Amino acid sequence: MGGHALIMLTSGTQRGDAECCRRLGIAAHLLKPLKESELLEAMLDALRGQPEAPRPAAPAAPPATRGVRVLVAEDNAVNQLLVSRLLERRGHSVTVVGDGRAALEALSRQSFDVVLMDIEMPGMDGFEATAAIRRREARQGGHIPIIAMTAYAMKGDRERCLEAGADGYVSKPIQAAELVAAVEAAASQPASA
Repeated sequence: MGGHALIMLTSGTQRGDAECCRRLGIAAHLLKPLKESELLEAMLDALRGQPEAPRPAAPAAPPATRGVRVLVAEDNAVNQLLVSRLLERRGHSVTVVGDGRAALEALSRQSFDVVLMDIEMPGMDGFEATAAIRRREARQGGHIPIIAMTAYAMKGDRERCLEAGADGYVSKPIQAAELVAAVEAAASQPASA
């Protein structure tokens, strides 16, 4: 079992900082102020460096899970970028929306193979959006896999998400290997009418 990746943010540097960070197991050392893109790249590098998060080039995903069309409903900009980069590096196409209502609109306009649905969003949250998608499917047929994402990971959250109509569940902070595995497993399931 691997631990968490640590990233240090500081306002200045001193001699020996890099060596000290290495000794302490800190994955990256960033100077403030920093750009959002620098933080994202450091997060991705740190996640890839963890033993439980294999590099995307590690065993190739089966052909059925390549080129998955993923709709990501997430209101946090950093999480939007992180999820998009992780999935795009696996060869998947990603469309990002900021809330549940926008997810419903996107699903009306185009087809997706999987939905990653944040539970806590302003306006229409993930539970409401998932329920609305399932009601629409009950009328029109079909079934799109929905993977719930939540930062709380409290006892019973997984069950609550599944009861609301989600097919899977991943917790935040996002673990690269877990997210990719959940998306690709959901996309490889045979579609139900």
